[in-house]
Amino acid sequence: MTLHVSPVIRLPRMSVARDASFPGERVVPEETPVALTYNGSTHAVMMASPSDLEDFAIGFSLSEGIIHEPADLLSMEIVEHDLGCEIRMWLSDRRGSSYQMRRRALAGPVGCGLCGVESLAEATRPVKTVTGSLRLPPGAVSTAMSDLSDAQRLNREARAIHAAAYWRPGEGVIAIREDVGRHNALDKLAGALAGSSEPRSDGLVLLTSRVSVEMVQKTARMGAAILVAVSAPTALAVRVADSCGITLVAVARGDAFEVFTHPERIDLRLV
Repeated sequence: MTLHVSPVIRLPRMSVARDASFPGERVVPEETPVALTYNGSTHAVMMASPSDLEDFAIGFSLSEGIIHEPADLLSMEIVEHDLGCEIRMWLSDRRGSSYQMRRRALAGPVGCGLCGVESLAEATRPVKTVTGSLRLPPGAVSTAMSDLSDAQRLNREARAIHAAAYWRPGEGVIAIREDVGRHNALDKLAGALAGSSEPRSDGLVLLTSRVSVEMVQKTARMGAAILVAVSAPTALAVRVADSCGITLVAVARGDAFEVFTHPERIDLRLV
C-alpha cells in the first residue's frame, strides 16, 4: 500500500552562523504513530517512519513471538487516519488462540522501558542459539559498513534516520530498511527477509545504531550469526550475544572495529 505521508519532508528553516543568518530549507525525517492490532485488539503503538509498514508489521510480529512465520498472518490492512496509521492484522486460528492466552496471562504494562514489552519476563525471555560457519577477513567488516552507508537513501536526504541491512560476502547489501527508530528499522528488515527460505547465517546484520539487548534478540530470531554496529553495545547485549552464539562486532568505523563475542568468525590472523 502506498501511503500519502512521505518518510521525509522539506521544511523551511533559518540558518545562523558567525553573526549572520539566512533562510533556507532542510529535509527532515517524518515520524508517525503506528498502531499494531491483532484480531481487533491493539497490541502497541509505535513511532515509526511511514514507509515499508508491511515489512514492519511482519518483522515486529516475528520479533515479539506473536507469529512464527508470515503464513500465520491471514490478512493485513493498513488504514490511514488523521493522527497516524493503523496496521490491522488477523491471525490464524492457532496463533490467534495463543495470542489471546498470552494477553490474558500478562499483568499489564510495568514501565520497564522496552517498546511493546509488557513484562520483565517477556523482556528477558531466552532466544535460540545461532550457528553458522561463515568466516570473514577483517576487511569484510569495513566493506560491509561502507556498503551500508552507500545504501542509505533516506538518510542521505534527512541525515537523521537509522538503517538495518543484511549483507552477504560477494553480493553486498541484499536488503536494507530505514526508519527514525532503530528497533523499527531492524523489524522492517526482518519482515523483508521473512518470505525467503535462504539461510541467514551466511551473512551479516548491519546497524547504524548502538546495540541494546533487544537488537541482539531480534538478530538471533532472524538466524544471523554476525551482528555489526557503528556504535557500542550495552553489557547485557554482550552477555546475550555470547550466550546465543552471535559474533558481536561494534564501534565499526572506517577500518577499525571491536569484537566482543565469538571472535572465531573474524580471522584476526590477517590483522
